[in-house]
Amino acid sequence: MLTPGAVVAKVRQMTANPLDRVNPPGLATPSGFSHAVVAEGSRVVFLAGQTGMDATGAIVGGGVVAQFEQALGNLLAALAAAGGRPEQLASLTVYIVDMDDYRRRAREVGAVWRRLVGRDYPAMAGIGVSRLWDTEALVELQGAAVLP
Repeated sequence: MLTPGAVVAKVRQMTANPLDRVNPPGLATPSGFSHAVVAEGSRVVFLAGQTGMDATGAIVGGGVVAQFEQALGNLLAALAAAGGRPEQLASLTVYIVDMDDYRRRAREVGAVWRRLVGRDYPAMAGIGVSRLWDTEALVELQGAAVLP
């Protein structure tokens, strides 16, 4: 019979995901993030901040949800180019120009996340800022991933 630690190790080996998401019962149940992520991989990828900029260098229209989708797609493209997969994201910081608008659209943003990444969340922070480098940008994502 396998111990709980051996089961976790076996699952990690089978999925090739070196991350354990930790959400202790003494903290509020997280929604859209994990309280902690333990990384046991050997390769860390630091991902530069990505906005809703398309391949031509223009910020996409359509509001914060469209820009979040473009920014997340850009971040995932950079991660893939480094040899990683979405489920290997360990940490993500979301910089938000209009926090009230972002919160109103949280369900839509969450749907984009689930479609592009899945149901696992990295350790995350959402930070309100007065503006981003590109004045049209409403959101920017910066992260780190751990690869086996």
